[in-house]
Amino acid sequence: MLDDRDRIFTNLYGMHDRSLKGAMKRGHWDGTKDLLALGRDRIVEIVKASGLRGRGGAGFPTGLKWSFMPKQSDGRPSYLVVNADESEPGTCKDREIMRHDPHTLVEGCLIAGFAMGAEAGYIYIRGEYIRERECLQRAIDEAYEAGFLGRNACGSGYDYHLYLHHGAGAYICGEETALLESLEGKKGMPRMKPPFPAGSGLYGCPTTVNNVESIAVVPTILRRGAEWFAGFGRPNNTGTKVFAISGHVNNPCVVEEAMSIPFRELIERHCGGIRGGWKNLKAVIPGGSSVPMLRAEQCEDAIMDFDWLREQRSGLGTAAVIVMDQSTDVVKAIWRLSKFYKHESCGQCTPCREGTGWMMRVMERLVRGEAEIEEIDMLQDVTKQVEGHTICALGDAAAWPIQGLIRQFRGEIEDRIRARQTGRVTAVAAE
Repeated sequence: MLDDRDRIFTNLYGMHDRSLKGAMKRGHWDGTKDLLALGRDRIVEIVKASGLRGRGGAGFPTGLKWSFMPKQSDGRPSYLVVNADESEPGTCKDREIMRHDPHTLVEGCLIAGFAMGAEAGYIYIRGEYIRERECLQRAIDEAYEAGFLGRNACGSGYDYHLYLHHGAGAYICGEETALLESLEGKKGMPRMKPPFPAGSGLYGCPTTVNNVESIAVVPTILRRGAEWFAGFGRPNNTGTKVFAISGHVNNPCVVEEAMSIPFRELIERHCGGIRGGWKNLKAVIPGGSSVPMLRAEQCEDAIMDFDWLREQRSGLGTAAVIVMDQSTDVVKAIWRLSKFYKHESCGQCTPCREGTGWMMRVMERLVRGEAEIEEIDMLQDVTKQVEGHTICALGDAAAWPIQGLIRQFRGEIEDRIRARQTGRVTAVAAE
């Protein structure tokens, strides 16, 4: 279990003062000038040594991503873009950081921007996050007034400007290149890669796009050392992590814990256990709606980190844990997710534009049992035709929950079809 003294986000629940004065009392903005004095290369080395992996879902090593930025400018400016478009169903961790501990992010933007030679940073915040935007803007204004941002930031001789951009509530803008398109004032549609953002990103300039949590933990890593951060979790899965647990638990919550915490310990310690007891658990989506679900039996020894969940053909994603008990109609739950992905597809790629609608309509019939058993394999086949054949990962995100359902609960789908065919049971209708 993570000790309180090791928590990075000391105001996750808004119990303390979120202003600059309150943040400084809790140790933020302490000696930031000295941290910048370490120099670009040293900061990137420390972040690499800490083992920090991206907290937005993909888990790519953060320090390595920063190192892709050009060391010498070719005349173009460089930018840091923070992805605060937290639109994955079930995910609400960054929201608490921006709402209650915004200065962790603002200070992180300055240090990360300096480490990659950026002259400005843009935080792209989700359209529905109104109060969060207000809190974040207030924190940015306070940092400017204190001389921590702007010309000669923190007295370091480095000029850095930070801007907050409000999106319009489109899920697709959470994909990094669609986010850049939206930031430039265009329709949020993903770009072909390469070129990657580090070569040609915002306004055609070198850009790094990072998640809120990935940036907000950096100042504490520099203050406390890479070894401290690397001391939590299993190798290659290090550090602390903010988990957002929802669904059928007694106390849904957002909590910062050590990586690689056992799933059962996370639920028992912080959520008061599964509603109706552990034996009432049916399935868990461990990392936000796009990752395949796990059965209750797999959760007995589940470890909440990138590698263990990948071995189970699922993923940690954003660490948004959605718990389902025995009362859940899992077929209907996955149908609802497929409806979401169909609605949010930007329509640029044919497999996604056509496939998401096709998958949703088949799922709708499976919910009612109005299908043939052979259609389960056909649906699986179509998910494979969508997965990996689109410009961005939305096609994968639409396919994986359905693949997880077929892999884990095929028997339940078949029973429903047979029950409908024999007229024994009136299946639940999709609404």
